Amino acid sequence: MKKLKWLLLVIAFSPFSFLFANEGMWLPLLLESMNEKEMKSMGMKISAKDIYNINNGSLKDAIVSFGGFCTGEVISEKGLILTNHHCGYSAIQSHSTVEHNFLETGFWAMNHGQELPNAGLFATFIVRMEDVSNAALKGVTENMDEKTRQSVIDKNLAQIRAAAKKNDWEDVMIRPFYEGNKYYLFITETYRDVRLVGAPPSSIGKFGADTDNWMWPRHTGDFSVFRIYADKNNRPAEYSASNVPLKPKKSLSISLDGVEEGDFTMVFGFPGRTYQYLPASAVKQQAEVLNPVKINIRDQALKQIDGFMRNDPKIKIQYASKFASTANYWKKWIGESQGLERTGGIERKLAYEKEFQKRVDANPAFKQKYGNVLPELNKLYAEMEPFALVRDNFTEVTRNTELFTVVGLMNTLHRTYNNNGIAGYTTEKEKILNRLKGFYADYNEKVDEAVFGVLMDTYFKNVPAQFIGDEALATWNKQDESGEKLADYIYSKTRLTDESKIKTLLEMPADNAIEQLSQDEALQFANSLIAKYSETITGKLNELQSSINNLQRIYMQAQLDVFKDKRFYPDANSTLRLTYGKANSYEPRDAVKYELYTDLDGLMAKYIPGDYEFDVPARLIELHEAKDYGVYGKNGKMPVCFIGSNHTTGGNSGSPALDAYGNLVGLNFDRVWEGTMSDYSYDASICRNIMVDARFILFVIDKLGGAGHLVKEMNLVHPKKNQPKAKTAK
Repeated sequence: MKKLKWLLLVIAFSPFSFLFANEGMWLPLLLESMNEKEMKSMGMKISAKDIYNINNGSLKDAIVSFGGFCTGEVISEKGLILTNHHCGYSAIQSHSTVEHNFLETGFWAMNHGQELPNAGLFATFIVRMEDVSNAALKGVTENMDEKTRQSVIDKNLAQIRAAAKKNDWEDVMIRPFYEGNKYYLFITETYRDVRLVGAPPSSIGKFGADTDNWMWPRHTGDFSVFRIYADKNNRPAEYSASNVPLKPKKSLSISLDGVEEGDFTMVFGFPGRTYQYLPASAVKQQAEVLNPVKINIRDQALKQIDGFMRNDPKIKIQYASKFASTANYWKKWIGESQGLERTGGIERKLAYEKEFQKRVDANPAFKQKYGNVLPELNKLYAEMEPFALVRDNFTEVTRNTELFTVVGLMNTLHRTYNNNGIAGYTTEKEKILNRLKGFYADYNEKVDEAVFGVLMDTYFKNVPAQFIGDEALATWNKQDESGEKLADYIYSKTRLTDESKIKTLLEMPADNAIEQLSQDEALQFANSLIAKYSETITGKLNELQSSINNLQRIYMQAQLDVFKDKRFYPDANSTLRLTYGKANSYEPRDAVKYELYTDLDGLMAKYIPGDYEFDVPARLIELHEAKDYGVYGKNGKMPVCFIGSNHTTGGNSGSPALDAYGNLVGLNFDRVWEGTMSDYSYDASICRNIMVDARFILFVIDKLGGAGHLVKEMNLVHPKKNQPKAKTAK
């Protein structure tokens, strides 16, 4: 009878207490104790030590944080690394001109001398990681206020860093996990000479562009190739012509066999941020209140920019990266809100919380310690909502109007003048002029004016007057409460949109320059908005967020304590993680089933000559018509992309998709639109990550790019062909 009751309890509570088999972003350090058994039961053929090992080369030694915003992986013993095209986009764009537009034509270095350096770009390896929670939390007590608690932790962390064993060229990074209930140390190694080796044209690397972004089926060759250079001792060094290609501890082999339905897969990388353990009230607010505001603002900005890009090739180059960046999260937020509604994500969280509260109330110790944590969190989120609405209106409008970028730089210059005098002003001025040079190279006043106009209409409509500065409100009223008229007035009066005028102004004596800046119409208008926002919103939000952070940390610990029968993976925080699942098709809605793979036939079916999203190079058409796929095709088809149930997020862009043996089978670059809510609520039925097939990458490099010398650097394998055949029953 006891066994039966236990079984019934598990069945009743399993949707809330136990993870989907494919869910989670796991610390490599803990795979052996927490995940290895499950991974092997799902089909993994290697061990946890093959993935993470500090004594011998392991898969983690082939994974890099690419620039701090994406993931990359080493694919040759000469430091060749692979990442997404969109991760390398800024580097490719920086080397492009109207005459030599590598975004349009692609780029392939035919020797080391042609590989292009990229100032500021870096690749960071994880040498080892270590749980330092006990030392980090030494002296911390439950009755401490947050400021005192953090002060104690900061002192502890300083001691841990100082005592950490590392080489001179290595760095120490310590990050909080589980909302600050645990801490892990990372010893890292950062290489700062990373050179562009190759990239397909955007017609392949961004095929489908914004129409297909976050969508499946997908036909995008989203990859680019770089190389890490080191000094003569194989250690990190700044760029130098004397540097040599890195000799890595580990490089990934590349499978020519691909994957089939149900095959085990892993994704290894640096996921950026997830929010799996928020209360339902927070997720509901995000999906139903805040996301719609952000979506609407970006939708209007994108429509304006798109109109200009379609009619002017120069503007298309200038705004290509900015448009893609803006569109990325605009579309993601749409899918996120819809996915949460479709899968009942909020309802599942409410059911989870009901069980949590039930267990807490049944345990006197838990009830005393955690009894009010959820009601208090819900109360705080309700109190925060009107301020969060203003915040999202303000941040989205200022982020998507480039004029505010220049305003911010001029305000920095003004503050420096006030705080540090002429000497500080002069130094800061040179930094700002240097930054503005790059800014204006990709700036068009007419585009920005059009965006400003439509976004001001939205801002003054959505934000209550008590949160808008008097001067800005008066200017708005004088322009007949019209965004178009306001934009025409501001942009005709300001000097901030013209590089030559800014230079002339800043060449004046500091006193005169600051005085004239303070009289600029755009600066006065923007600073009126900024000052009122700071006065009425910033302080209140910080106060509420501090209280929420404190309670969220307690709620996280409460979940760890109350649900001892549940494995908890920490939220993503841009540290190295491994997620695993299977190559799986899926059914997003009634009567619709999406297959596992897409191929070149499907890509060509989308081909629209001259269209900036769906055009393709003539050479690709020739290869397709001739079925000239080399060793990379399969059964007369050229695989392009595939999907899997690996739990990924931003930062996983460029992460290697690995097979059961740890071989590279693909390159992660996106999630399906229906499953973008996985940052808040993972659902195995529709959450899928999208990967470009490794064979398509090799095909493009070799057959399309003519860079077969790069493929010769790589180790290509056939793991499935080499498997022992099963004995046939007699």
